[in-house]
Amino acid sequence: MIPSTNRRHFLKSSTLLAGAAALPQIVPSRVLGLDNQTAPSNKITLGCIGTGGMGTYNMKSFLAQEGCRVVAVCDVIVNKREDAKKLVDAQYGDTGCSMTGDFRELLARKDIDAVLIATPDHWHPFIASAAAAAGKDMYCEKPLGFSHQHSRKMRDAVRKHERIFQAGTWQRSQRNFRHACELALNGYLGKIHTVEVSVDGPQFKSYNGPTDPQPVPPGVDWAMWQGPAGLRPYHPARHSGDWFMIRDYSAGWIVNWGVHHMDIALWGCPELATVPCEVECRATWRKEGFTDTAHQWTANYTYANGLKLIFKDQYRMKHGCRFYGDTAWVHVDRERMDAGPSSLMKQEMKSTDQRLYESKDHSGNFLECIRSRKDPVSDVDATYRASWLPLLADIAARLETKLKWDPQAEQFIGNDEANAMLTRESHNGWAM
Repeated sequence: MIPSTNRRHFLKSSTLLAGAAALPQIVPSRVLGLDNQTAPSNKITLGCIGTGGMGTYNMKSFLAQEGCRVVAVCDVIVNKREDAKKLVDAQYGDTGCSMTGDFRELLARKDIDAVLIATPDHWHPFIASAAAAAGKDMYCEKPLGFSHQHSRKMRDAVRKHERIFQAGTWQRSQRNFRHACELALNGYLGKIHTVEVSVDGPQFKSYNGPTDPQPVPPGVDWAMWQGPAGLRPYHPARHSGDWFMIRDYSAGWIVNWGVHHMDIALWGCPELATVPCEVECRATWRKEGFTDTAHQWTANYTYANGLKLIFKDQYRMKHGCRFYGDTAWVHVDRERMDAGPSSLMKQEMKSTDQRLYESKDHSGNFLECIRSRKDPVSDVDATYRASWLPLLADIAARLETKLKWDPQAEQFIGNDEANAMLTRESHNGWAM
């Protein structure tokens, strides 16, 4: 068997030798990697795990990348993986993309370099840890997991096996977010005293009909979809868009979407995750259909040095991330950036300023880092911190009490009940 680290070299050598043996023969320039095209033997091979809405969106971004090729798709729902295969085959003009309903089959393939993971949150740490152990680099949707314990194990697996990990926190590859954070980091706002974060969504109504168990439809592997979550009777509302708000599969929108802007808050003010704080949060809870996670919330994080982090849902505050200093402020979201004074939006950084990682193409950055073996812009450690920070608010809201957090020990101080909520039980024989 050809070692995976030498696979491209072997294939490239074999291709060239075969061409030489068959002379005189015209070899297309694209095969040799000329004309600004990547030779097939040098393309990064990808497998896609989870091909629903976000998974298909991510897959399309890589189908547009010249330096890689999608070779396999995996989903526990037959029509989703069939639709994904059709997209891939149409892109390449052949039928070479394979399908499977079990991610373990995909990870076992020696000809796959990296995987895209876009499953529900409860699967992220299990699949990503297995991918790391199998020697695969990965582009994985956020958050790392639906508990602090699972997220930490996933982070540790990625680092232990020295894998390249890019999270789907693509805001880091946008100029406005980077510029706002550099302003905050380099004193252009004065001393930062308050950071406000608000998340956008969910904008849709949850299922609110009968919740009686339904027959599992053909083509749906319901046991595999649930995986490490507790076994529940089948109902289509569980694996529709509502899974974001069902605690069996996610910590809720407060974490699943909160991670995006919390990540930006930490990029511009890293001490939010490194200094002990007190957290209190009040929330109302979704109770439509099977949903049971935070619907609206207001969380306050206070630090001994006077720093404050305010975290709210979109209904209570304009979504995005806002840094307040003692002389100026800046707000950034996906549509725009605002600042006071407005001249800060065109502020040129000095040569002595701290500059943040510059990426202009999130998927392209991932591929570049697979080749260079350097961390990408949204690495596993940054995503780990951005994943647990909103989780603290969720736990404080559930316990209806103020909590003290020690970021070095990664434990609540003096509250065993809160610490117990940092872990989640795994079911059905699945373990990390």
